[in-house]
Amino acid sequence: MACPEKELSILFTDDKRIADLNNRYLGRKGPTNVLAFPMKEGATSEFESPMLGDVVISVGAALRESEEFGEDLEHTIDRLLIHGLLHLLGYDHEKSDSEAERMENKEKRLLSVIRDLR
Repeated sequence: MACPEKELSILFTDDKRIADLNNRYLGRKGPTNVLAFPMKEGATSEFESPMLGDVVISVGAALRESEEFGEDLEHTIDRLLIHGLLHLLGYDHEKSDSEAERMENKEKRLLSVIRDLR
């Protein structure tokens, strides 16, 4: 899915705030590491917006995952941001095992591109 000339909103927050958003918009209890809120749902929309959507990352969850996976914090943030961005682009790891694998492969490819740029 192409997204030329699109804007992205990124919010770094704490576990309490992301838990509130998770409950309010997804009906799920407790904090999570990343949430994505697309501006446009589905293939058609009543209006065209330059805004792709919002990605919300819990800094507390990122710190815990960084320690748990032995990653530096910058890599963890990159991974979570890519994960949220892929959700905005229509990827959904909860649909099926094959979709989860497709999304994970895309995440790994994008992370390697970022790593090569540094």
